[in-house]
Amino acid sequence: MSTVITSPNSALQRDGGASASSTSSISLPASVVQTVAINLADRSYPITIAPGLLATPATYAALPKATAALIVTNTTVAPLYADALRSALAPKYAQVHTVVLPDGEEHKNWQTLNLIFDALLQHGCDRKTVLFALGGGVVGDMTGFAAASYMRGVPFVQVPTTLLAQVDSSVGGKTAINHPLGKNMIGAFYQPQLVVCDLSTLDTLPVRELSAGLAEVIKYGPIADMDFMGWLEEHMDALLARDRTALAHAVRRSCEIKAWVVGQDEREAGLRAILNFGHTFGHAIEAGMGYGAWLHGEGVGAGMVMAAELSRRLGLVDDAFAARLKTLVQRAGLPLRGPVLDAADNAGRYLELMRVDKKAEAGEIRFVLIDGPGRACVRAAPDALVREVIDACCAG
Repeated sequence: MSTVITSPNSALQRDGGASASSTSSISLPASVVQTVAINLADRSYPITIAPGLLATPATYAALPKATAALIVTNTTVAPLYADALRSALAPKYAQVHTVVLPDGEEHKNWQTLNLIFDALLQHGCDRKTVLFALGGGVVGDMTGFAAASYMRGVPFVQVPTTLLAQVDSSVGGKTAINHPLGKNMIGAFYQPQLVVCDLSTLDTLPVRELSAGLAEVIKYGPIADMDFMGWLEEHMDALLARDRTALAHAVRRSCEIKAWVVGQDEREAGLRAILNFGHTFGHAIEAGMGYGAWLHGEGVGAGMVMAAELSRRLGLVDDAFAARLKTLVQRAGLPLRGPVLDAADNAGRYLELMRVDKKAEAGEIRFVLIDGPGRACVRAAPDALVREVIDACCAG
């Protein structure tokens, strides 16, 4: 039984929105502030994209009035950008507090989440206090979850400083922490008031983190927009060199596709599942290796290769497509092969971890697969075939 998902690109064209040909071939200068709208009725908000936004007070002018703001960041990002954000917020908020969390996926847990609640309570923050998530996906997910929970909901703003967060985790309102048995298993859907994608912050991103972010960019091509995949093939070198114009286009197009998907399916009842292409295998890698050993994007990169191979073996795509995607993943500097999680029964360990995936139903693993280039489907696959794919695609 499979669920076939209509491509966001084709629907965008039917609705009179931006088509692949118009958006994937034209790159605006990075200095132009670009805005992508998330349309969710009273929960709608803009994503702004340009260099220099973080430190500009006007960026935050439309936010609701409040006495206090709390910047949530981590030990890596705080020395780089916390002072600049605090200065930009000072004209709007009488009090700007900061809490600095330990850095790393291994700290995305209850203990670290409580540090945010401790800061809110110690400063006497009320329900109008605005939280600002300054950092990557871990900071964004935890800040959003804290905002959803504190006093049953306070406003928050995403200020993502990694490519992965700018194109994926900061957009769409998924908030969560990890559990030792599964990634992002405890959380809530809770939308931010604003997403600020300051391209300048990508200048300080380590090379490994840049590649990890490109995994979440690459996924949008196979699932929704093959013209965008072609654009990525043409501009991968520019993206790796941090060309501002190329990055601006990649961030914008990724956000356009995700905005359309989230606007149709905020709570992942169907369509939104396509955004998890590569993630079922990838989350198993992260959990099996121990959070932090592999970056999220590295797991997704290897996971996309595995999902494409499963799609090929099911007859959904041909050899050429699977090879094309594999080449693009490799060019982005991402791993092509998954790790060995259990020397005795590696495939069995992967299957065990994937049964905890949020898309699993009644213990049946459901994979996001490519049902022809630019089109995704969600379906189960025989365990025996999945085992073959894992054995073929893992190191060892």
